Amino acid sequence: MIVKICGIQSVEAGQTAAEAGADMIGFVFADSRRRVSPEQAAIIGKELPAHVKKVGVFVNEPIDSLLAIAKTAGLDYIQLHGDETPDYIKAISKPVIKAFSVASENDLDQLADYACDYYLLDSPAEAYRGGNGTAFDWSLANSESIPRQKLFLAGGLHAGNVQHAIQEVCPIGVDVSSGVETDRQKDPIKIKQFITASKKGQ
Repeated sequence: MIVKICGIQSVEAGQTAAEAGADMIGFVFADSRRRVSPEQAAIIGKELPAHVKKVGVFVNEPIDSLLAIAKTAGLDYIQLHGDETPDYIKAISKPVIKAFSVASENDLDQLADYACDYYLLDSPAEAYRGGNGTAFDWSLANSESIPRQKLFLAGGLHAGNVQHAIQEVCPIGVDVSSGVETDRQKDPIKIKQFITASKKGQ
């Protein structure tokens, strides 16, 4: 199970996640209370083990700006949470995770149009696109047309429900942000509990 801890804003939180077994660390470059600068992300990233992949989260970022941020921050993956088109993705040379908000089965019809490395299914957008701490109806993700080896699950996950979510959806990876926070700050104990629960029984 690939585990991504998103919304990292400090070296300490990044190191805690890495030491607990996280496979990916997410940096938010879109409008969010968790937003970091490319320079901040680069500083944090340099303190992480090489095997921990650095993911940049973007929403409708102009492609030239995205590529510049990715270079400065030293990103390994690009995660897109906006209205980016299939052609937009073709301009990105790095692996891409494309997020889709799921409110009904119809929201899954567009997945096949995107040639990306992973699909990330998330709850419908609220104040921000992603990181809102609410889950969607996981049964909607049971469509046989979704390749499980390319599927990430996000939205309202925490240590108490991630095992159930994994059993129901069978994703290749899980993505969490608010579910490992206390008072809007990354909580080392919750990070460790989430990663342990996610990788249980592998």
